[in-house]
Amino acid sequence: MTSSPLHNAGGWLARRAVLSGERVAVIELGRAEAERSLDYAALDARAARCAGFLRAAGVGRGDRVAIALANRAAFLEAVFGAARLGAIALPINTRLAPPEVRELLDDAEPAVLLHEGEAAPLVERACAGAATPPRRLSVPDAYEAALAASEPGFAVAPVSPDDPMILMYTSGTTGTPKGALLPHRKTLFNSLNAQLFFDLSSRDRVGVAVPLFHSFGLQILAIPALYAGASVVLQRHFEPVALWRAVAGQRVTFFGGVPTMFRALLAALDDPETESLDLASLRFAFTAGAPIPVELIHAFEQRGIVLKQGFGQTETSILCCLDARDAIRRAGSVGKPVFHAELRLIDPATLARAPDAWRDVAVGETGEIVVRGPITMIGYWRRPEATAETLREGGWLRTGDLASVDAEGFVTLVGRARELFISGGENVYPAQVEQAYAEHPAIREIAVVGVPDPRWGEVGRAFVVLEPGATLDAEALRAWGRERLASFKVPRSFVAVGELPKTVTGKIQKHRVAGEG
Repeated sequence: MTSSPLHNAGGWLARRAVLSGERVAVIELGRAEAERSLDYAALDARAARCAGFLRAAGVGRGDRVAIALANRAAFLEAVFGAARLGAIALPINTRLAPPEVRELLDDAEPAVLLHEGEAAPLVERACAGAATPPRRLSVPDAYEAALAASEPGFAVAPVSPDDPMILMYTSGTTGTPKGALLPHRKTLFNSLNAQLFFDLSSRDRVGVAVPLFHSFGLQILAIPALYAGASVVLQRHFEPVALWRAVAGQRVTFFGGVPTMFRALLAALDDPETESLDLASLRFAFTAGAPIPVELIHAFEQRGIVLKQGFGQTETSILCCLDARDAIRRAGSVGKPVFHAELRLIDPATLARAPDAWRDVAVGETGEIVVRGPITMIGYWRRPEATAETLREGGWLRTGDLASVDAEGFVTLVGRARELFISGGENVYPAQVEQAYAEHPAIREIAVVGVPDPRWGEVGRAFVVLEPGATLDAEALRAWGRERLASFKVPRSFVAVGELPKTVTGKIQKHRVAGEG
């Protein structure tokens, strides 16, 4: 398709500034009170100046702009500013350890890195060993000075719908991070799906307490809200009581969170600070990132709060949604497929064949979810083999998630074909954790699995074969992990075993390992 500025999602703010420049676009919160509010005219002007700074720093089409920020307007300005130039925004999980950040920098080779001022020591450690360290800019001080000195880049670069806009990393089963390359068309059609499912309009105030460096916060909540001309209410870091105060104080109409957040939010409703709050503005709350217990849905219903559900992944964003009218009746399901996507459940035994020979499972049978349509990624950054494994002929994308569908078309997740588990809404891939512990002098072999946890949904449990003469010191092992991994990836428990069960080819049998716990 011919390139055009109209295909560039970076131009959305400019068009909103013309249509309704006085409307509130972003509210940055302190404890629930607004620290700063930007209307669409101001947000567009700042994004344009961000584009001007990036251009002066040498950023051009296809270059990467890394963003390691908390939930603040500057994050969105950088995403839209980079897009205006045809560059690619690279959100970085601020919970990662310095070696993990360095790994992403070496893989993506961003030209510029925006980071929280308080994170300067972490960033310096990450960049110290990077092959090509990016230019670093701390937020807010250095960033604000750069915006003030920059010329606004008002021109929006022409792009095609398939040109990349965002590079978002998701770990692979090998333990090596993979960057999902997400095009402008995906941003558009994901916003359209969100608009339809959320009944999203310019009258909404959308609460964003999940991190913007995740697809959930950025591409399911914030960007669709800005596309619709709504107001985005940003909570810098999740605090349950403060979020309820924000709902009341800022008249939030809906917000999203992972299941572990909703456990804390339910408990916070009994806090004396929340008892007198007026939550009448809230149309519903939305959860995704992991399966949510049915009893939690019922508990919120008893409080008069509708809890919608969704399911997706970084490579696709929203795939299925359970609407409010079905939230209780079909609790446990992730709902029906979104409008702008084609979803099938395929017999895993047929997936090795060409797509035209795949077999769709019958009602009630388990199959792997595959999807195609404008919401899919382009592929994995510099990972042609992984791309070929996931993206198949005809535009089909294999999700690796197993599910069943009933006669009404409701999809229910059964499990994950890959070994990942989800802890507090964060994907954890055991191979990456095992790799971090491979050099520990007391460990000969290790296998990590996810086990149920009442607070986090799942946490890691490590089964270790110790070196002769070594003893199991769980706290020391956790400390080792925290130096090399994000805290949510560090196993919560360690179990010493004499040996790990393996196949005849030497592969560890994880299902048998989990049975030993």
